[in-house]
Amino acid sequence: MKAMNVESTKWSREAIDDVVVDEETLARRRRRKWIIGAVVVIALIAIAALFMMGGGGEKATAPGGSAGQQLPAVSVIVPGRQDIPALISATGSLAARRDMPVGIAGEGGQVIRVLVEPGQWVSAGQTLAVIDRRVQTQEAAQLAAQIEVARADMRLAQSELDRAQALVGRGFISQADLDRKRAARDAAAARVRVAQATLGASRARIGRLDVRAPTAGLVLSRSVEAGQVVGGGSGALFRIAAGGDMELMARLPQTDLARLSVGVPVQVTPVGSTTSYQGQIWQISPIIDAQSRQGVARIAVPYQRDLRPGGFASAEIRAGSTTAPLLPESAVLTDDSGTYVMIVGPNNTAQRRAVRVGNVTDRGVIVVQGLTGNEQVVESAGAFLNPGERIRPERSRAPRR
Repeated sequence: MKAMNVESTKWSREAIDDVVVDEETLARRRRRKWIIGAVVVIALIAIAALFMMGGGGEKATAPGGSAGQQLPAVSVIVPGRQDIPALISATGSLAARRDMPVGIAGEGGQVIRVLVEPGQWVSAGQTLAVIDRRVQTQEAAQLAAQIEVARADMRLAQSELDRAQALVGRGFISQADLDRKRAARDAAAARVRVAQATLGASRARIGRLDVRAPTAGLVLSRSVEAGQVVGGGSGALFRIAAGGDMELMARLPQTDLARLSVGVPVQVTPVGSTTSYQGQIWQISPIIDAQSRQGVARIAVPYQRDLRPGGFASAEIRAGSTTAPLLPESAVLTDDSGTYVMIVGPNNTAQRRAVRVGNVTDRGVIVVQGLTGNEQVVESAGAFLNPGERIRPERSRAPRR
C-alpha cells in the first residue's frame, strides 16, 4: 500500500509539471505569433512606401530620362503684357508757390502793435502791424483847417464878384475891375482844391503807415516786434504764401523733362509722412543746368498742414503709360554680363534670356526689352539653375506683388 501511494504521488507531480510547461509554451508561442505579425505588417508598409516613392520618381522623370532620375521642381509664371503707368520718381524742396515779402510802403515809424503770427490766414488788405501816426494825424488836422481858410477866401471873392457884376452896368466899376475880381474868385477856388489835395495826400500817407496784406494767404514768417522803428530800408517784415498754395521744386534729368508737360498729375509725399497729396506740374524750367544736366519741374500742391516750405518731399509723376511684361523682383537677376531672367526652353530645359528693365514699381519690375510676355519665366531661385539643366516647371498660382 505504501509503494502504491508513493507512485501515485510521483505521477501527480509529473502531471502538474507537464501542465505548467504546456501553458508557458503556449504563451511564448502566442507572443511569437504577435511579433511575427507585427514584423509582417511593418514590412508590408515599407514595401508600399517604397512602391509609392518609386511611382512618384517615375512621374518626375522627364520623357527619355532614367527611371530613378529626380528633376527639380521650379515655380514659373507667364507674365503676359499689361498697361503700366510710366512713373518718374523725383525729389525736391517744398516752397510757397507765390512767396510774397511784405514791408513798409510809407515813411515808416515806430511799431505800436503786431496783429498776426506765423501760421495764421489773412485776407487781402488786412492790417498786419500798426505804426505810430500821432505826428501825421496832427499834420492832417492842420491841412483840414487850411481848407476851411481857403473856402472862406473863396466865398469872399465870390461875394465881391457878385457886387461888381451888379455895379458894372451902372458904370461905377470898369470891365477890367470885374475881370480882376473874377480872377481873384478863381484863384481862391483853386487854393481850396490844392488844400483838399494836400489833405488827401496826407491821409493816404497815414494809411500807408499800417502794414497790410497785399493778398489773401498764409503768414509764413514775421520779423518785426512792437516798439521797433521801421522804414523803407527795413526789408520784409512778413512773408505770405499767396492763397496758401505750395509747390515742389523737383529736379529732373533732361531726358525725363522731355517726357513731361504742364498739367501732368503728380503724387507728392512729404518726408516723414505716409500721406500723399495730389498735385500737378504748372511750370517746366526753360533751361537746363550746364553742370548737372538737370532742370526743374515746379509742381503745384494745394495747402496741406504737412506741406511746409523748406521741407523735403518725394514725387511720383505720371508720364503716360507703357505696355510691357511685369515681373516680380525675384525673377530678375544681374551678373557681370548684365540683367537676365531664366525661362523654360524646349524639353523643359532652363535657358538664360538677356533683358532690359525699366522702372521698378510697387507691383514689380517693368521689362522693356527681351520678353514677349508669353514665356514661362522662373519666378525665383533662377540664380541656382544652369543653362540647359532639366527642370520640372510648376505654374505659379498668383504672381507675387
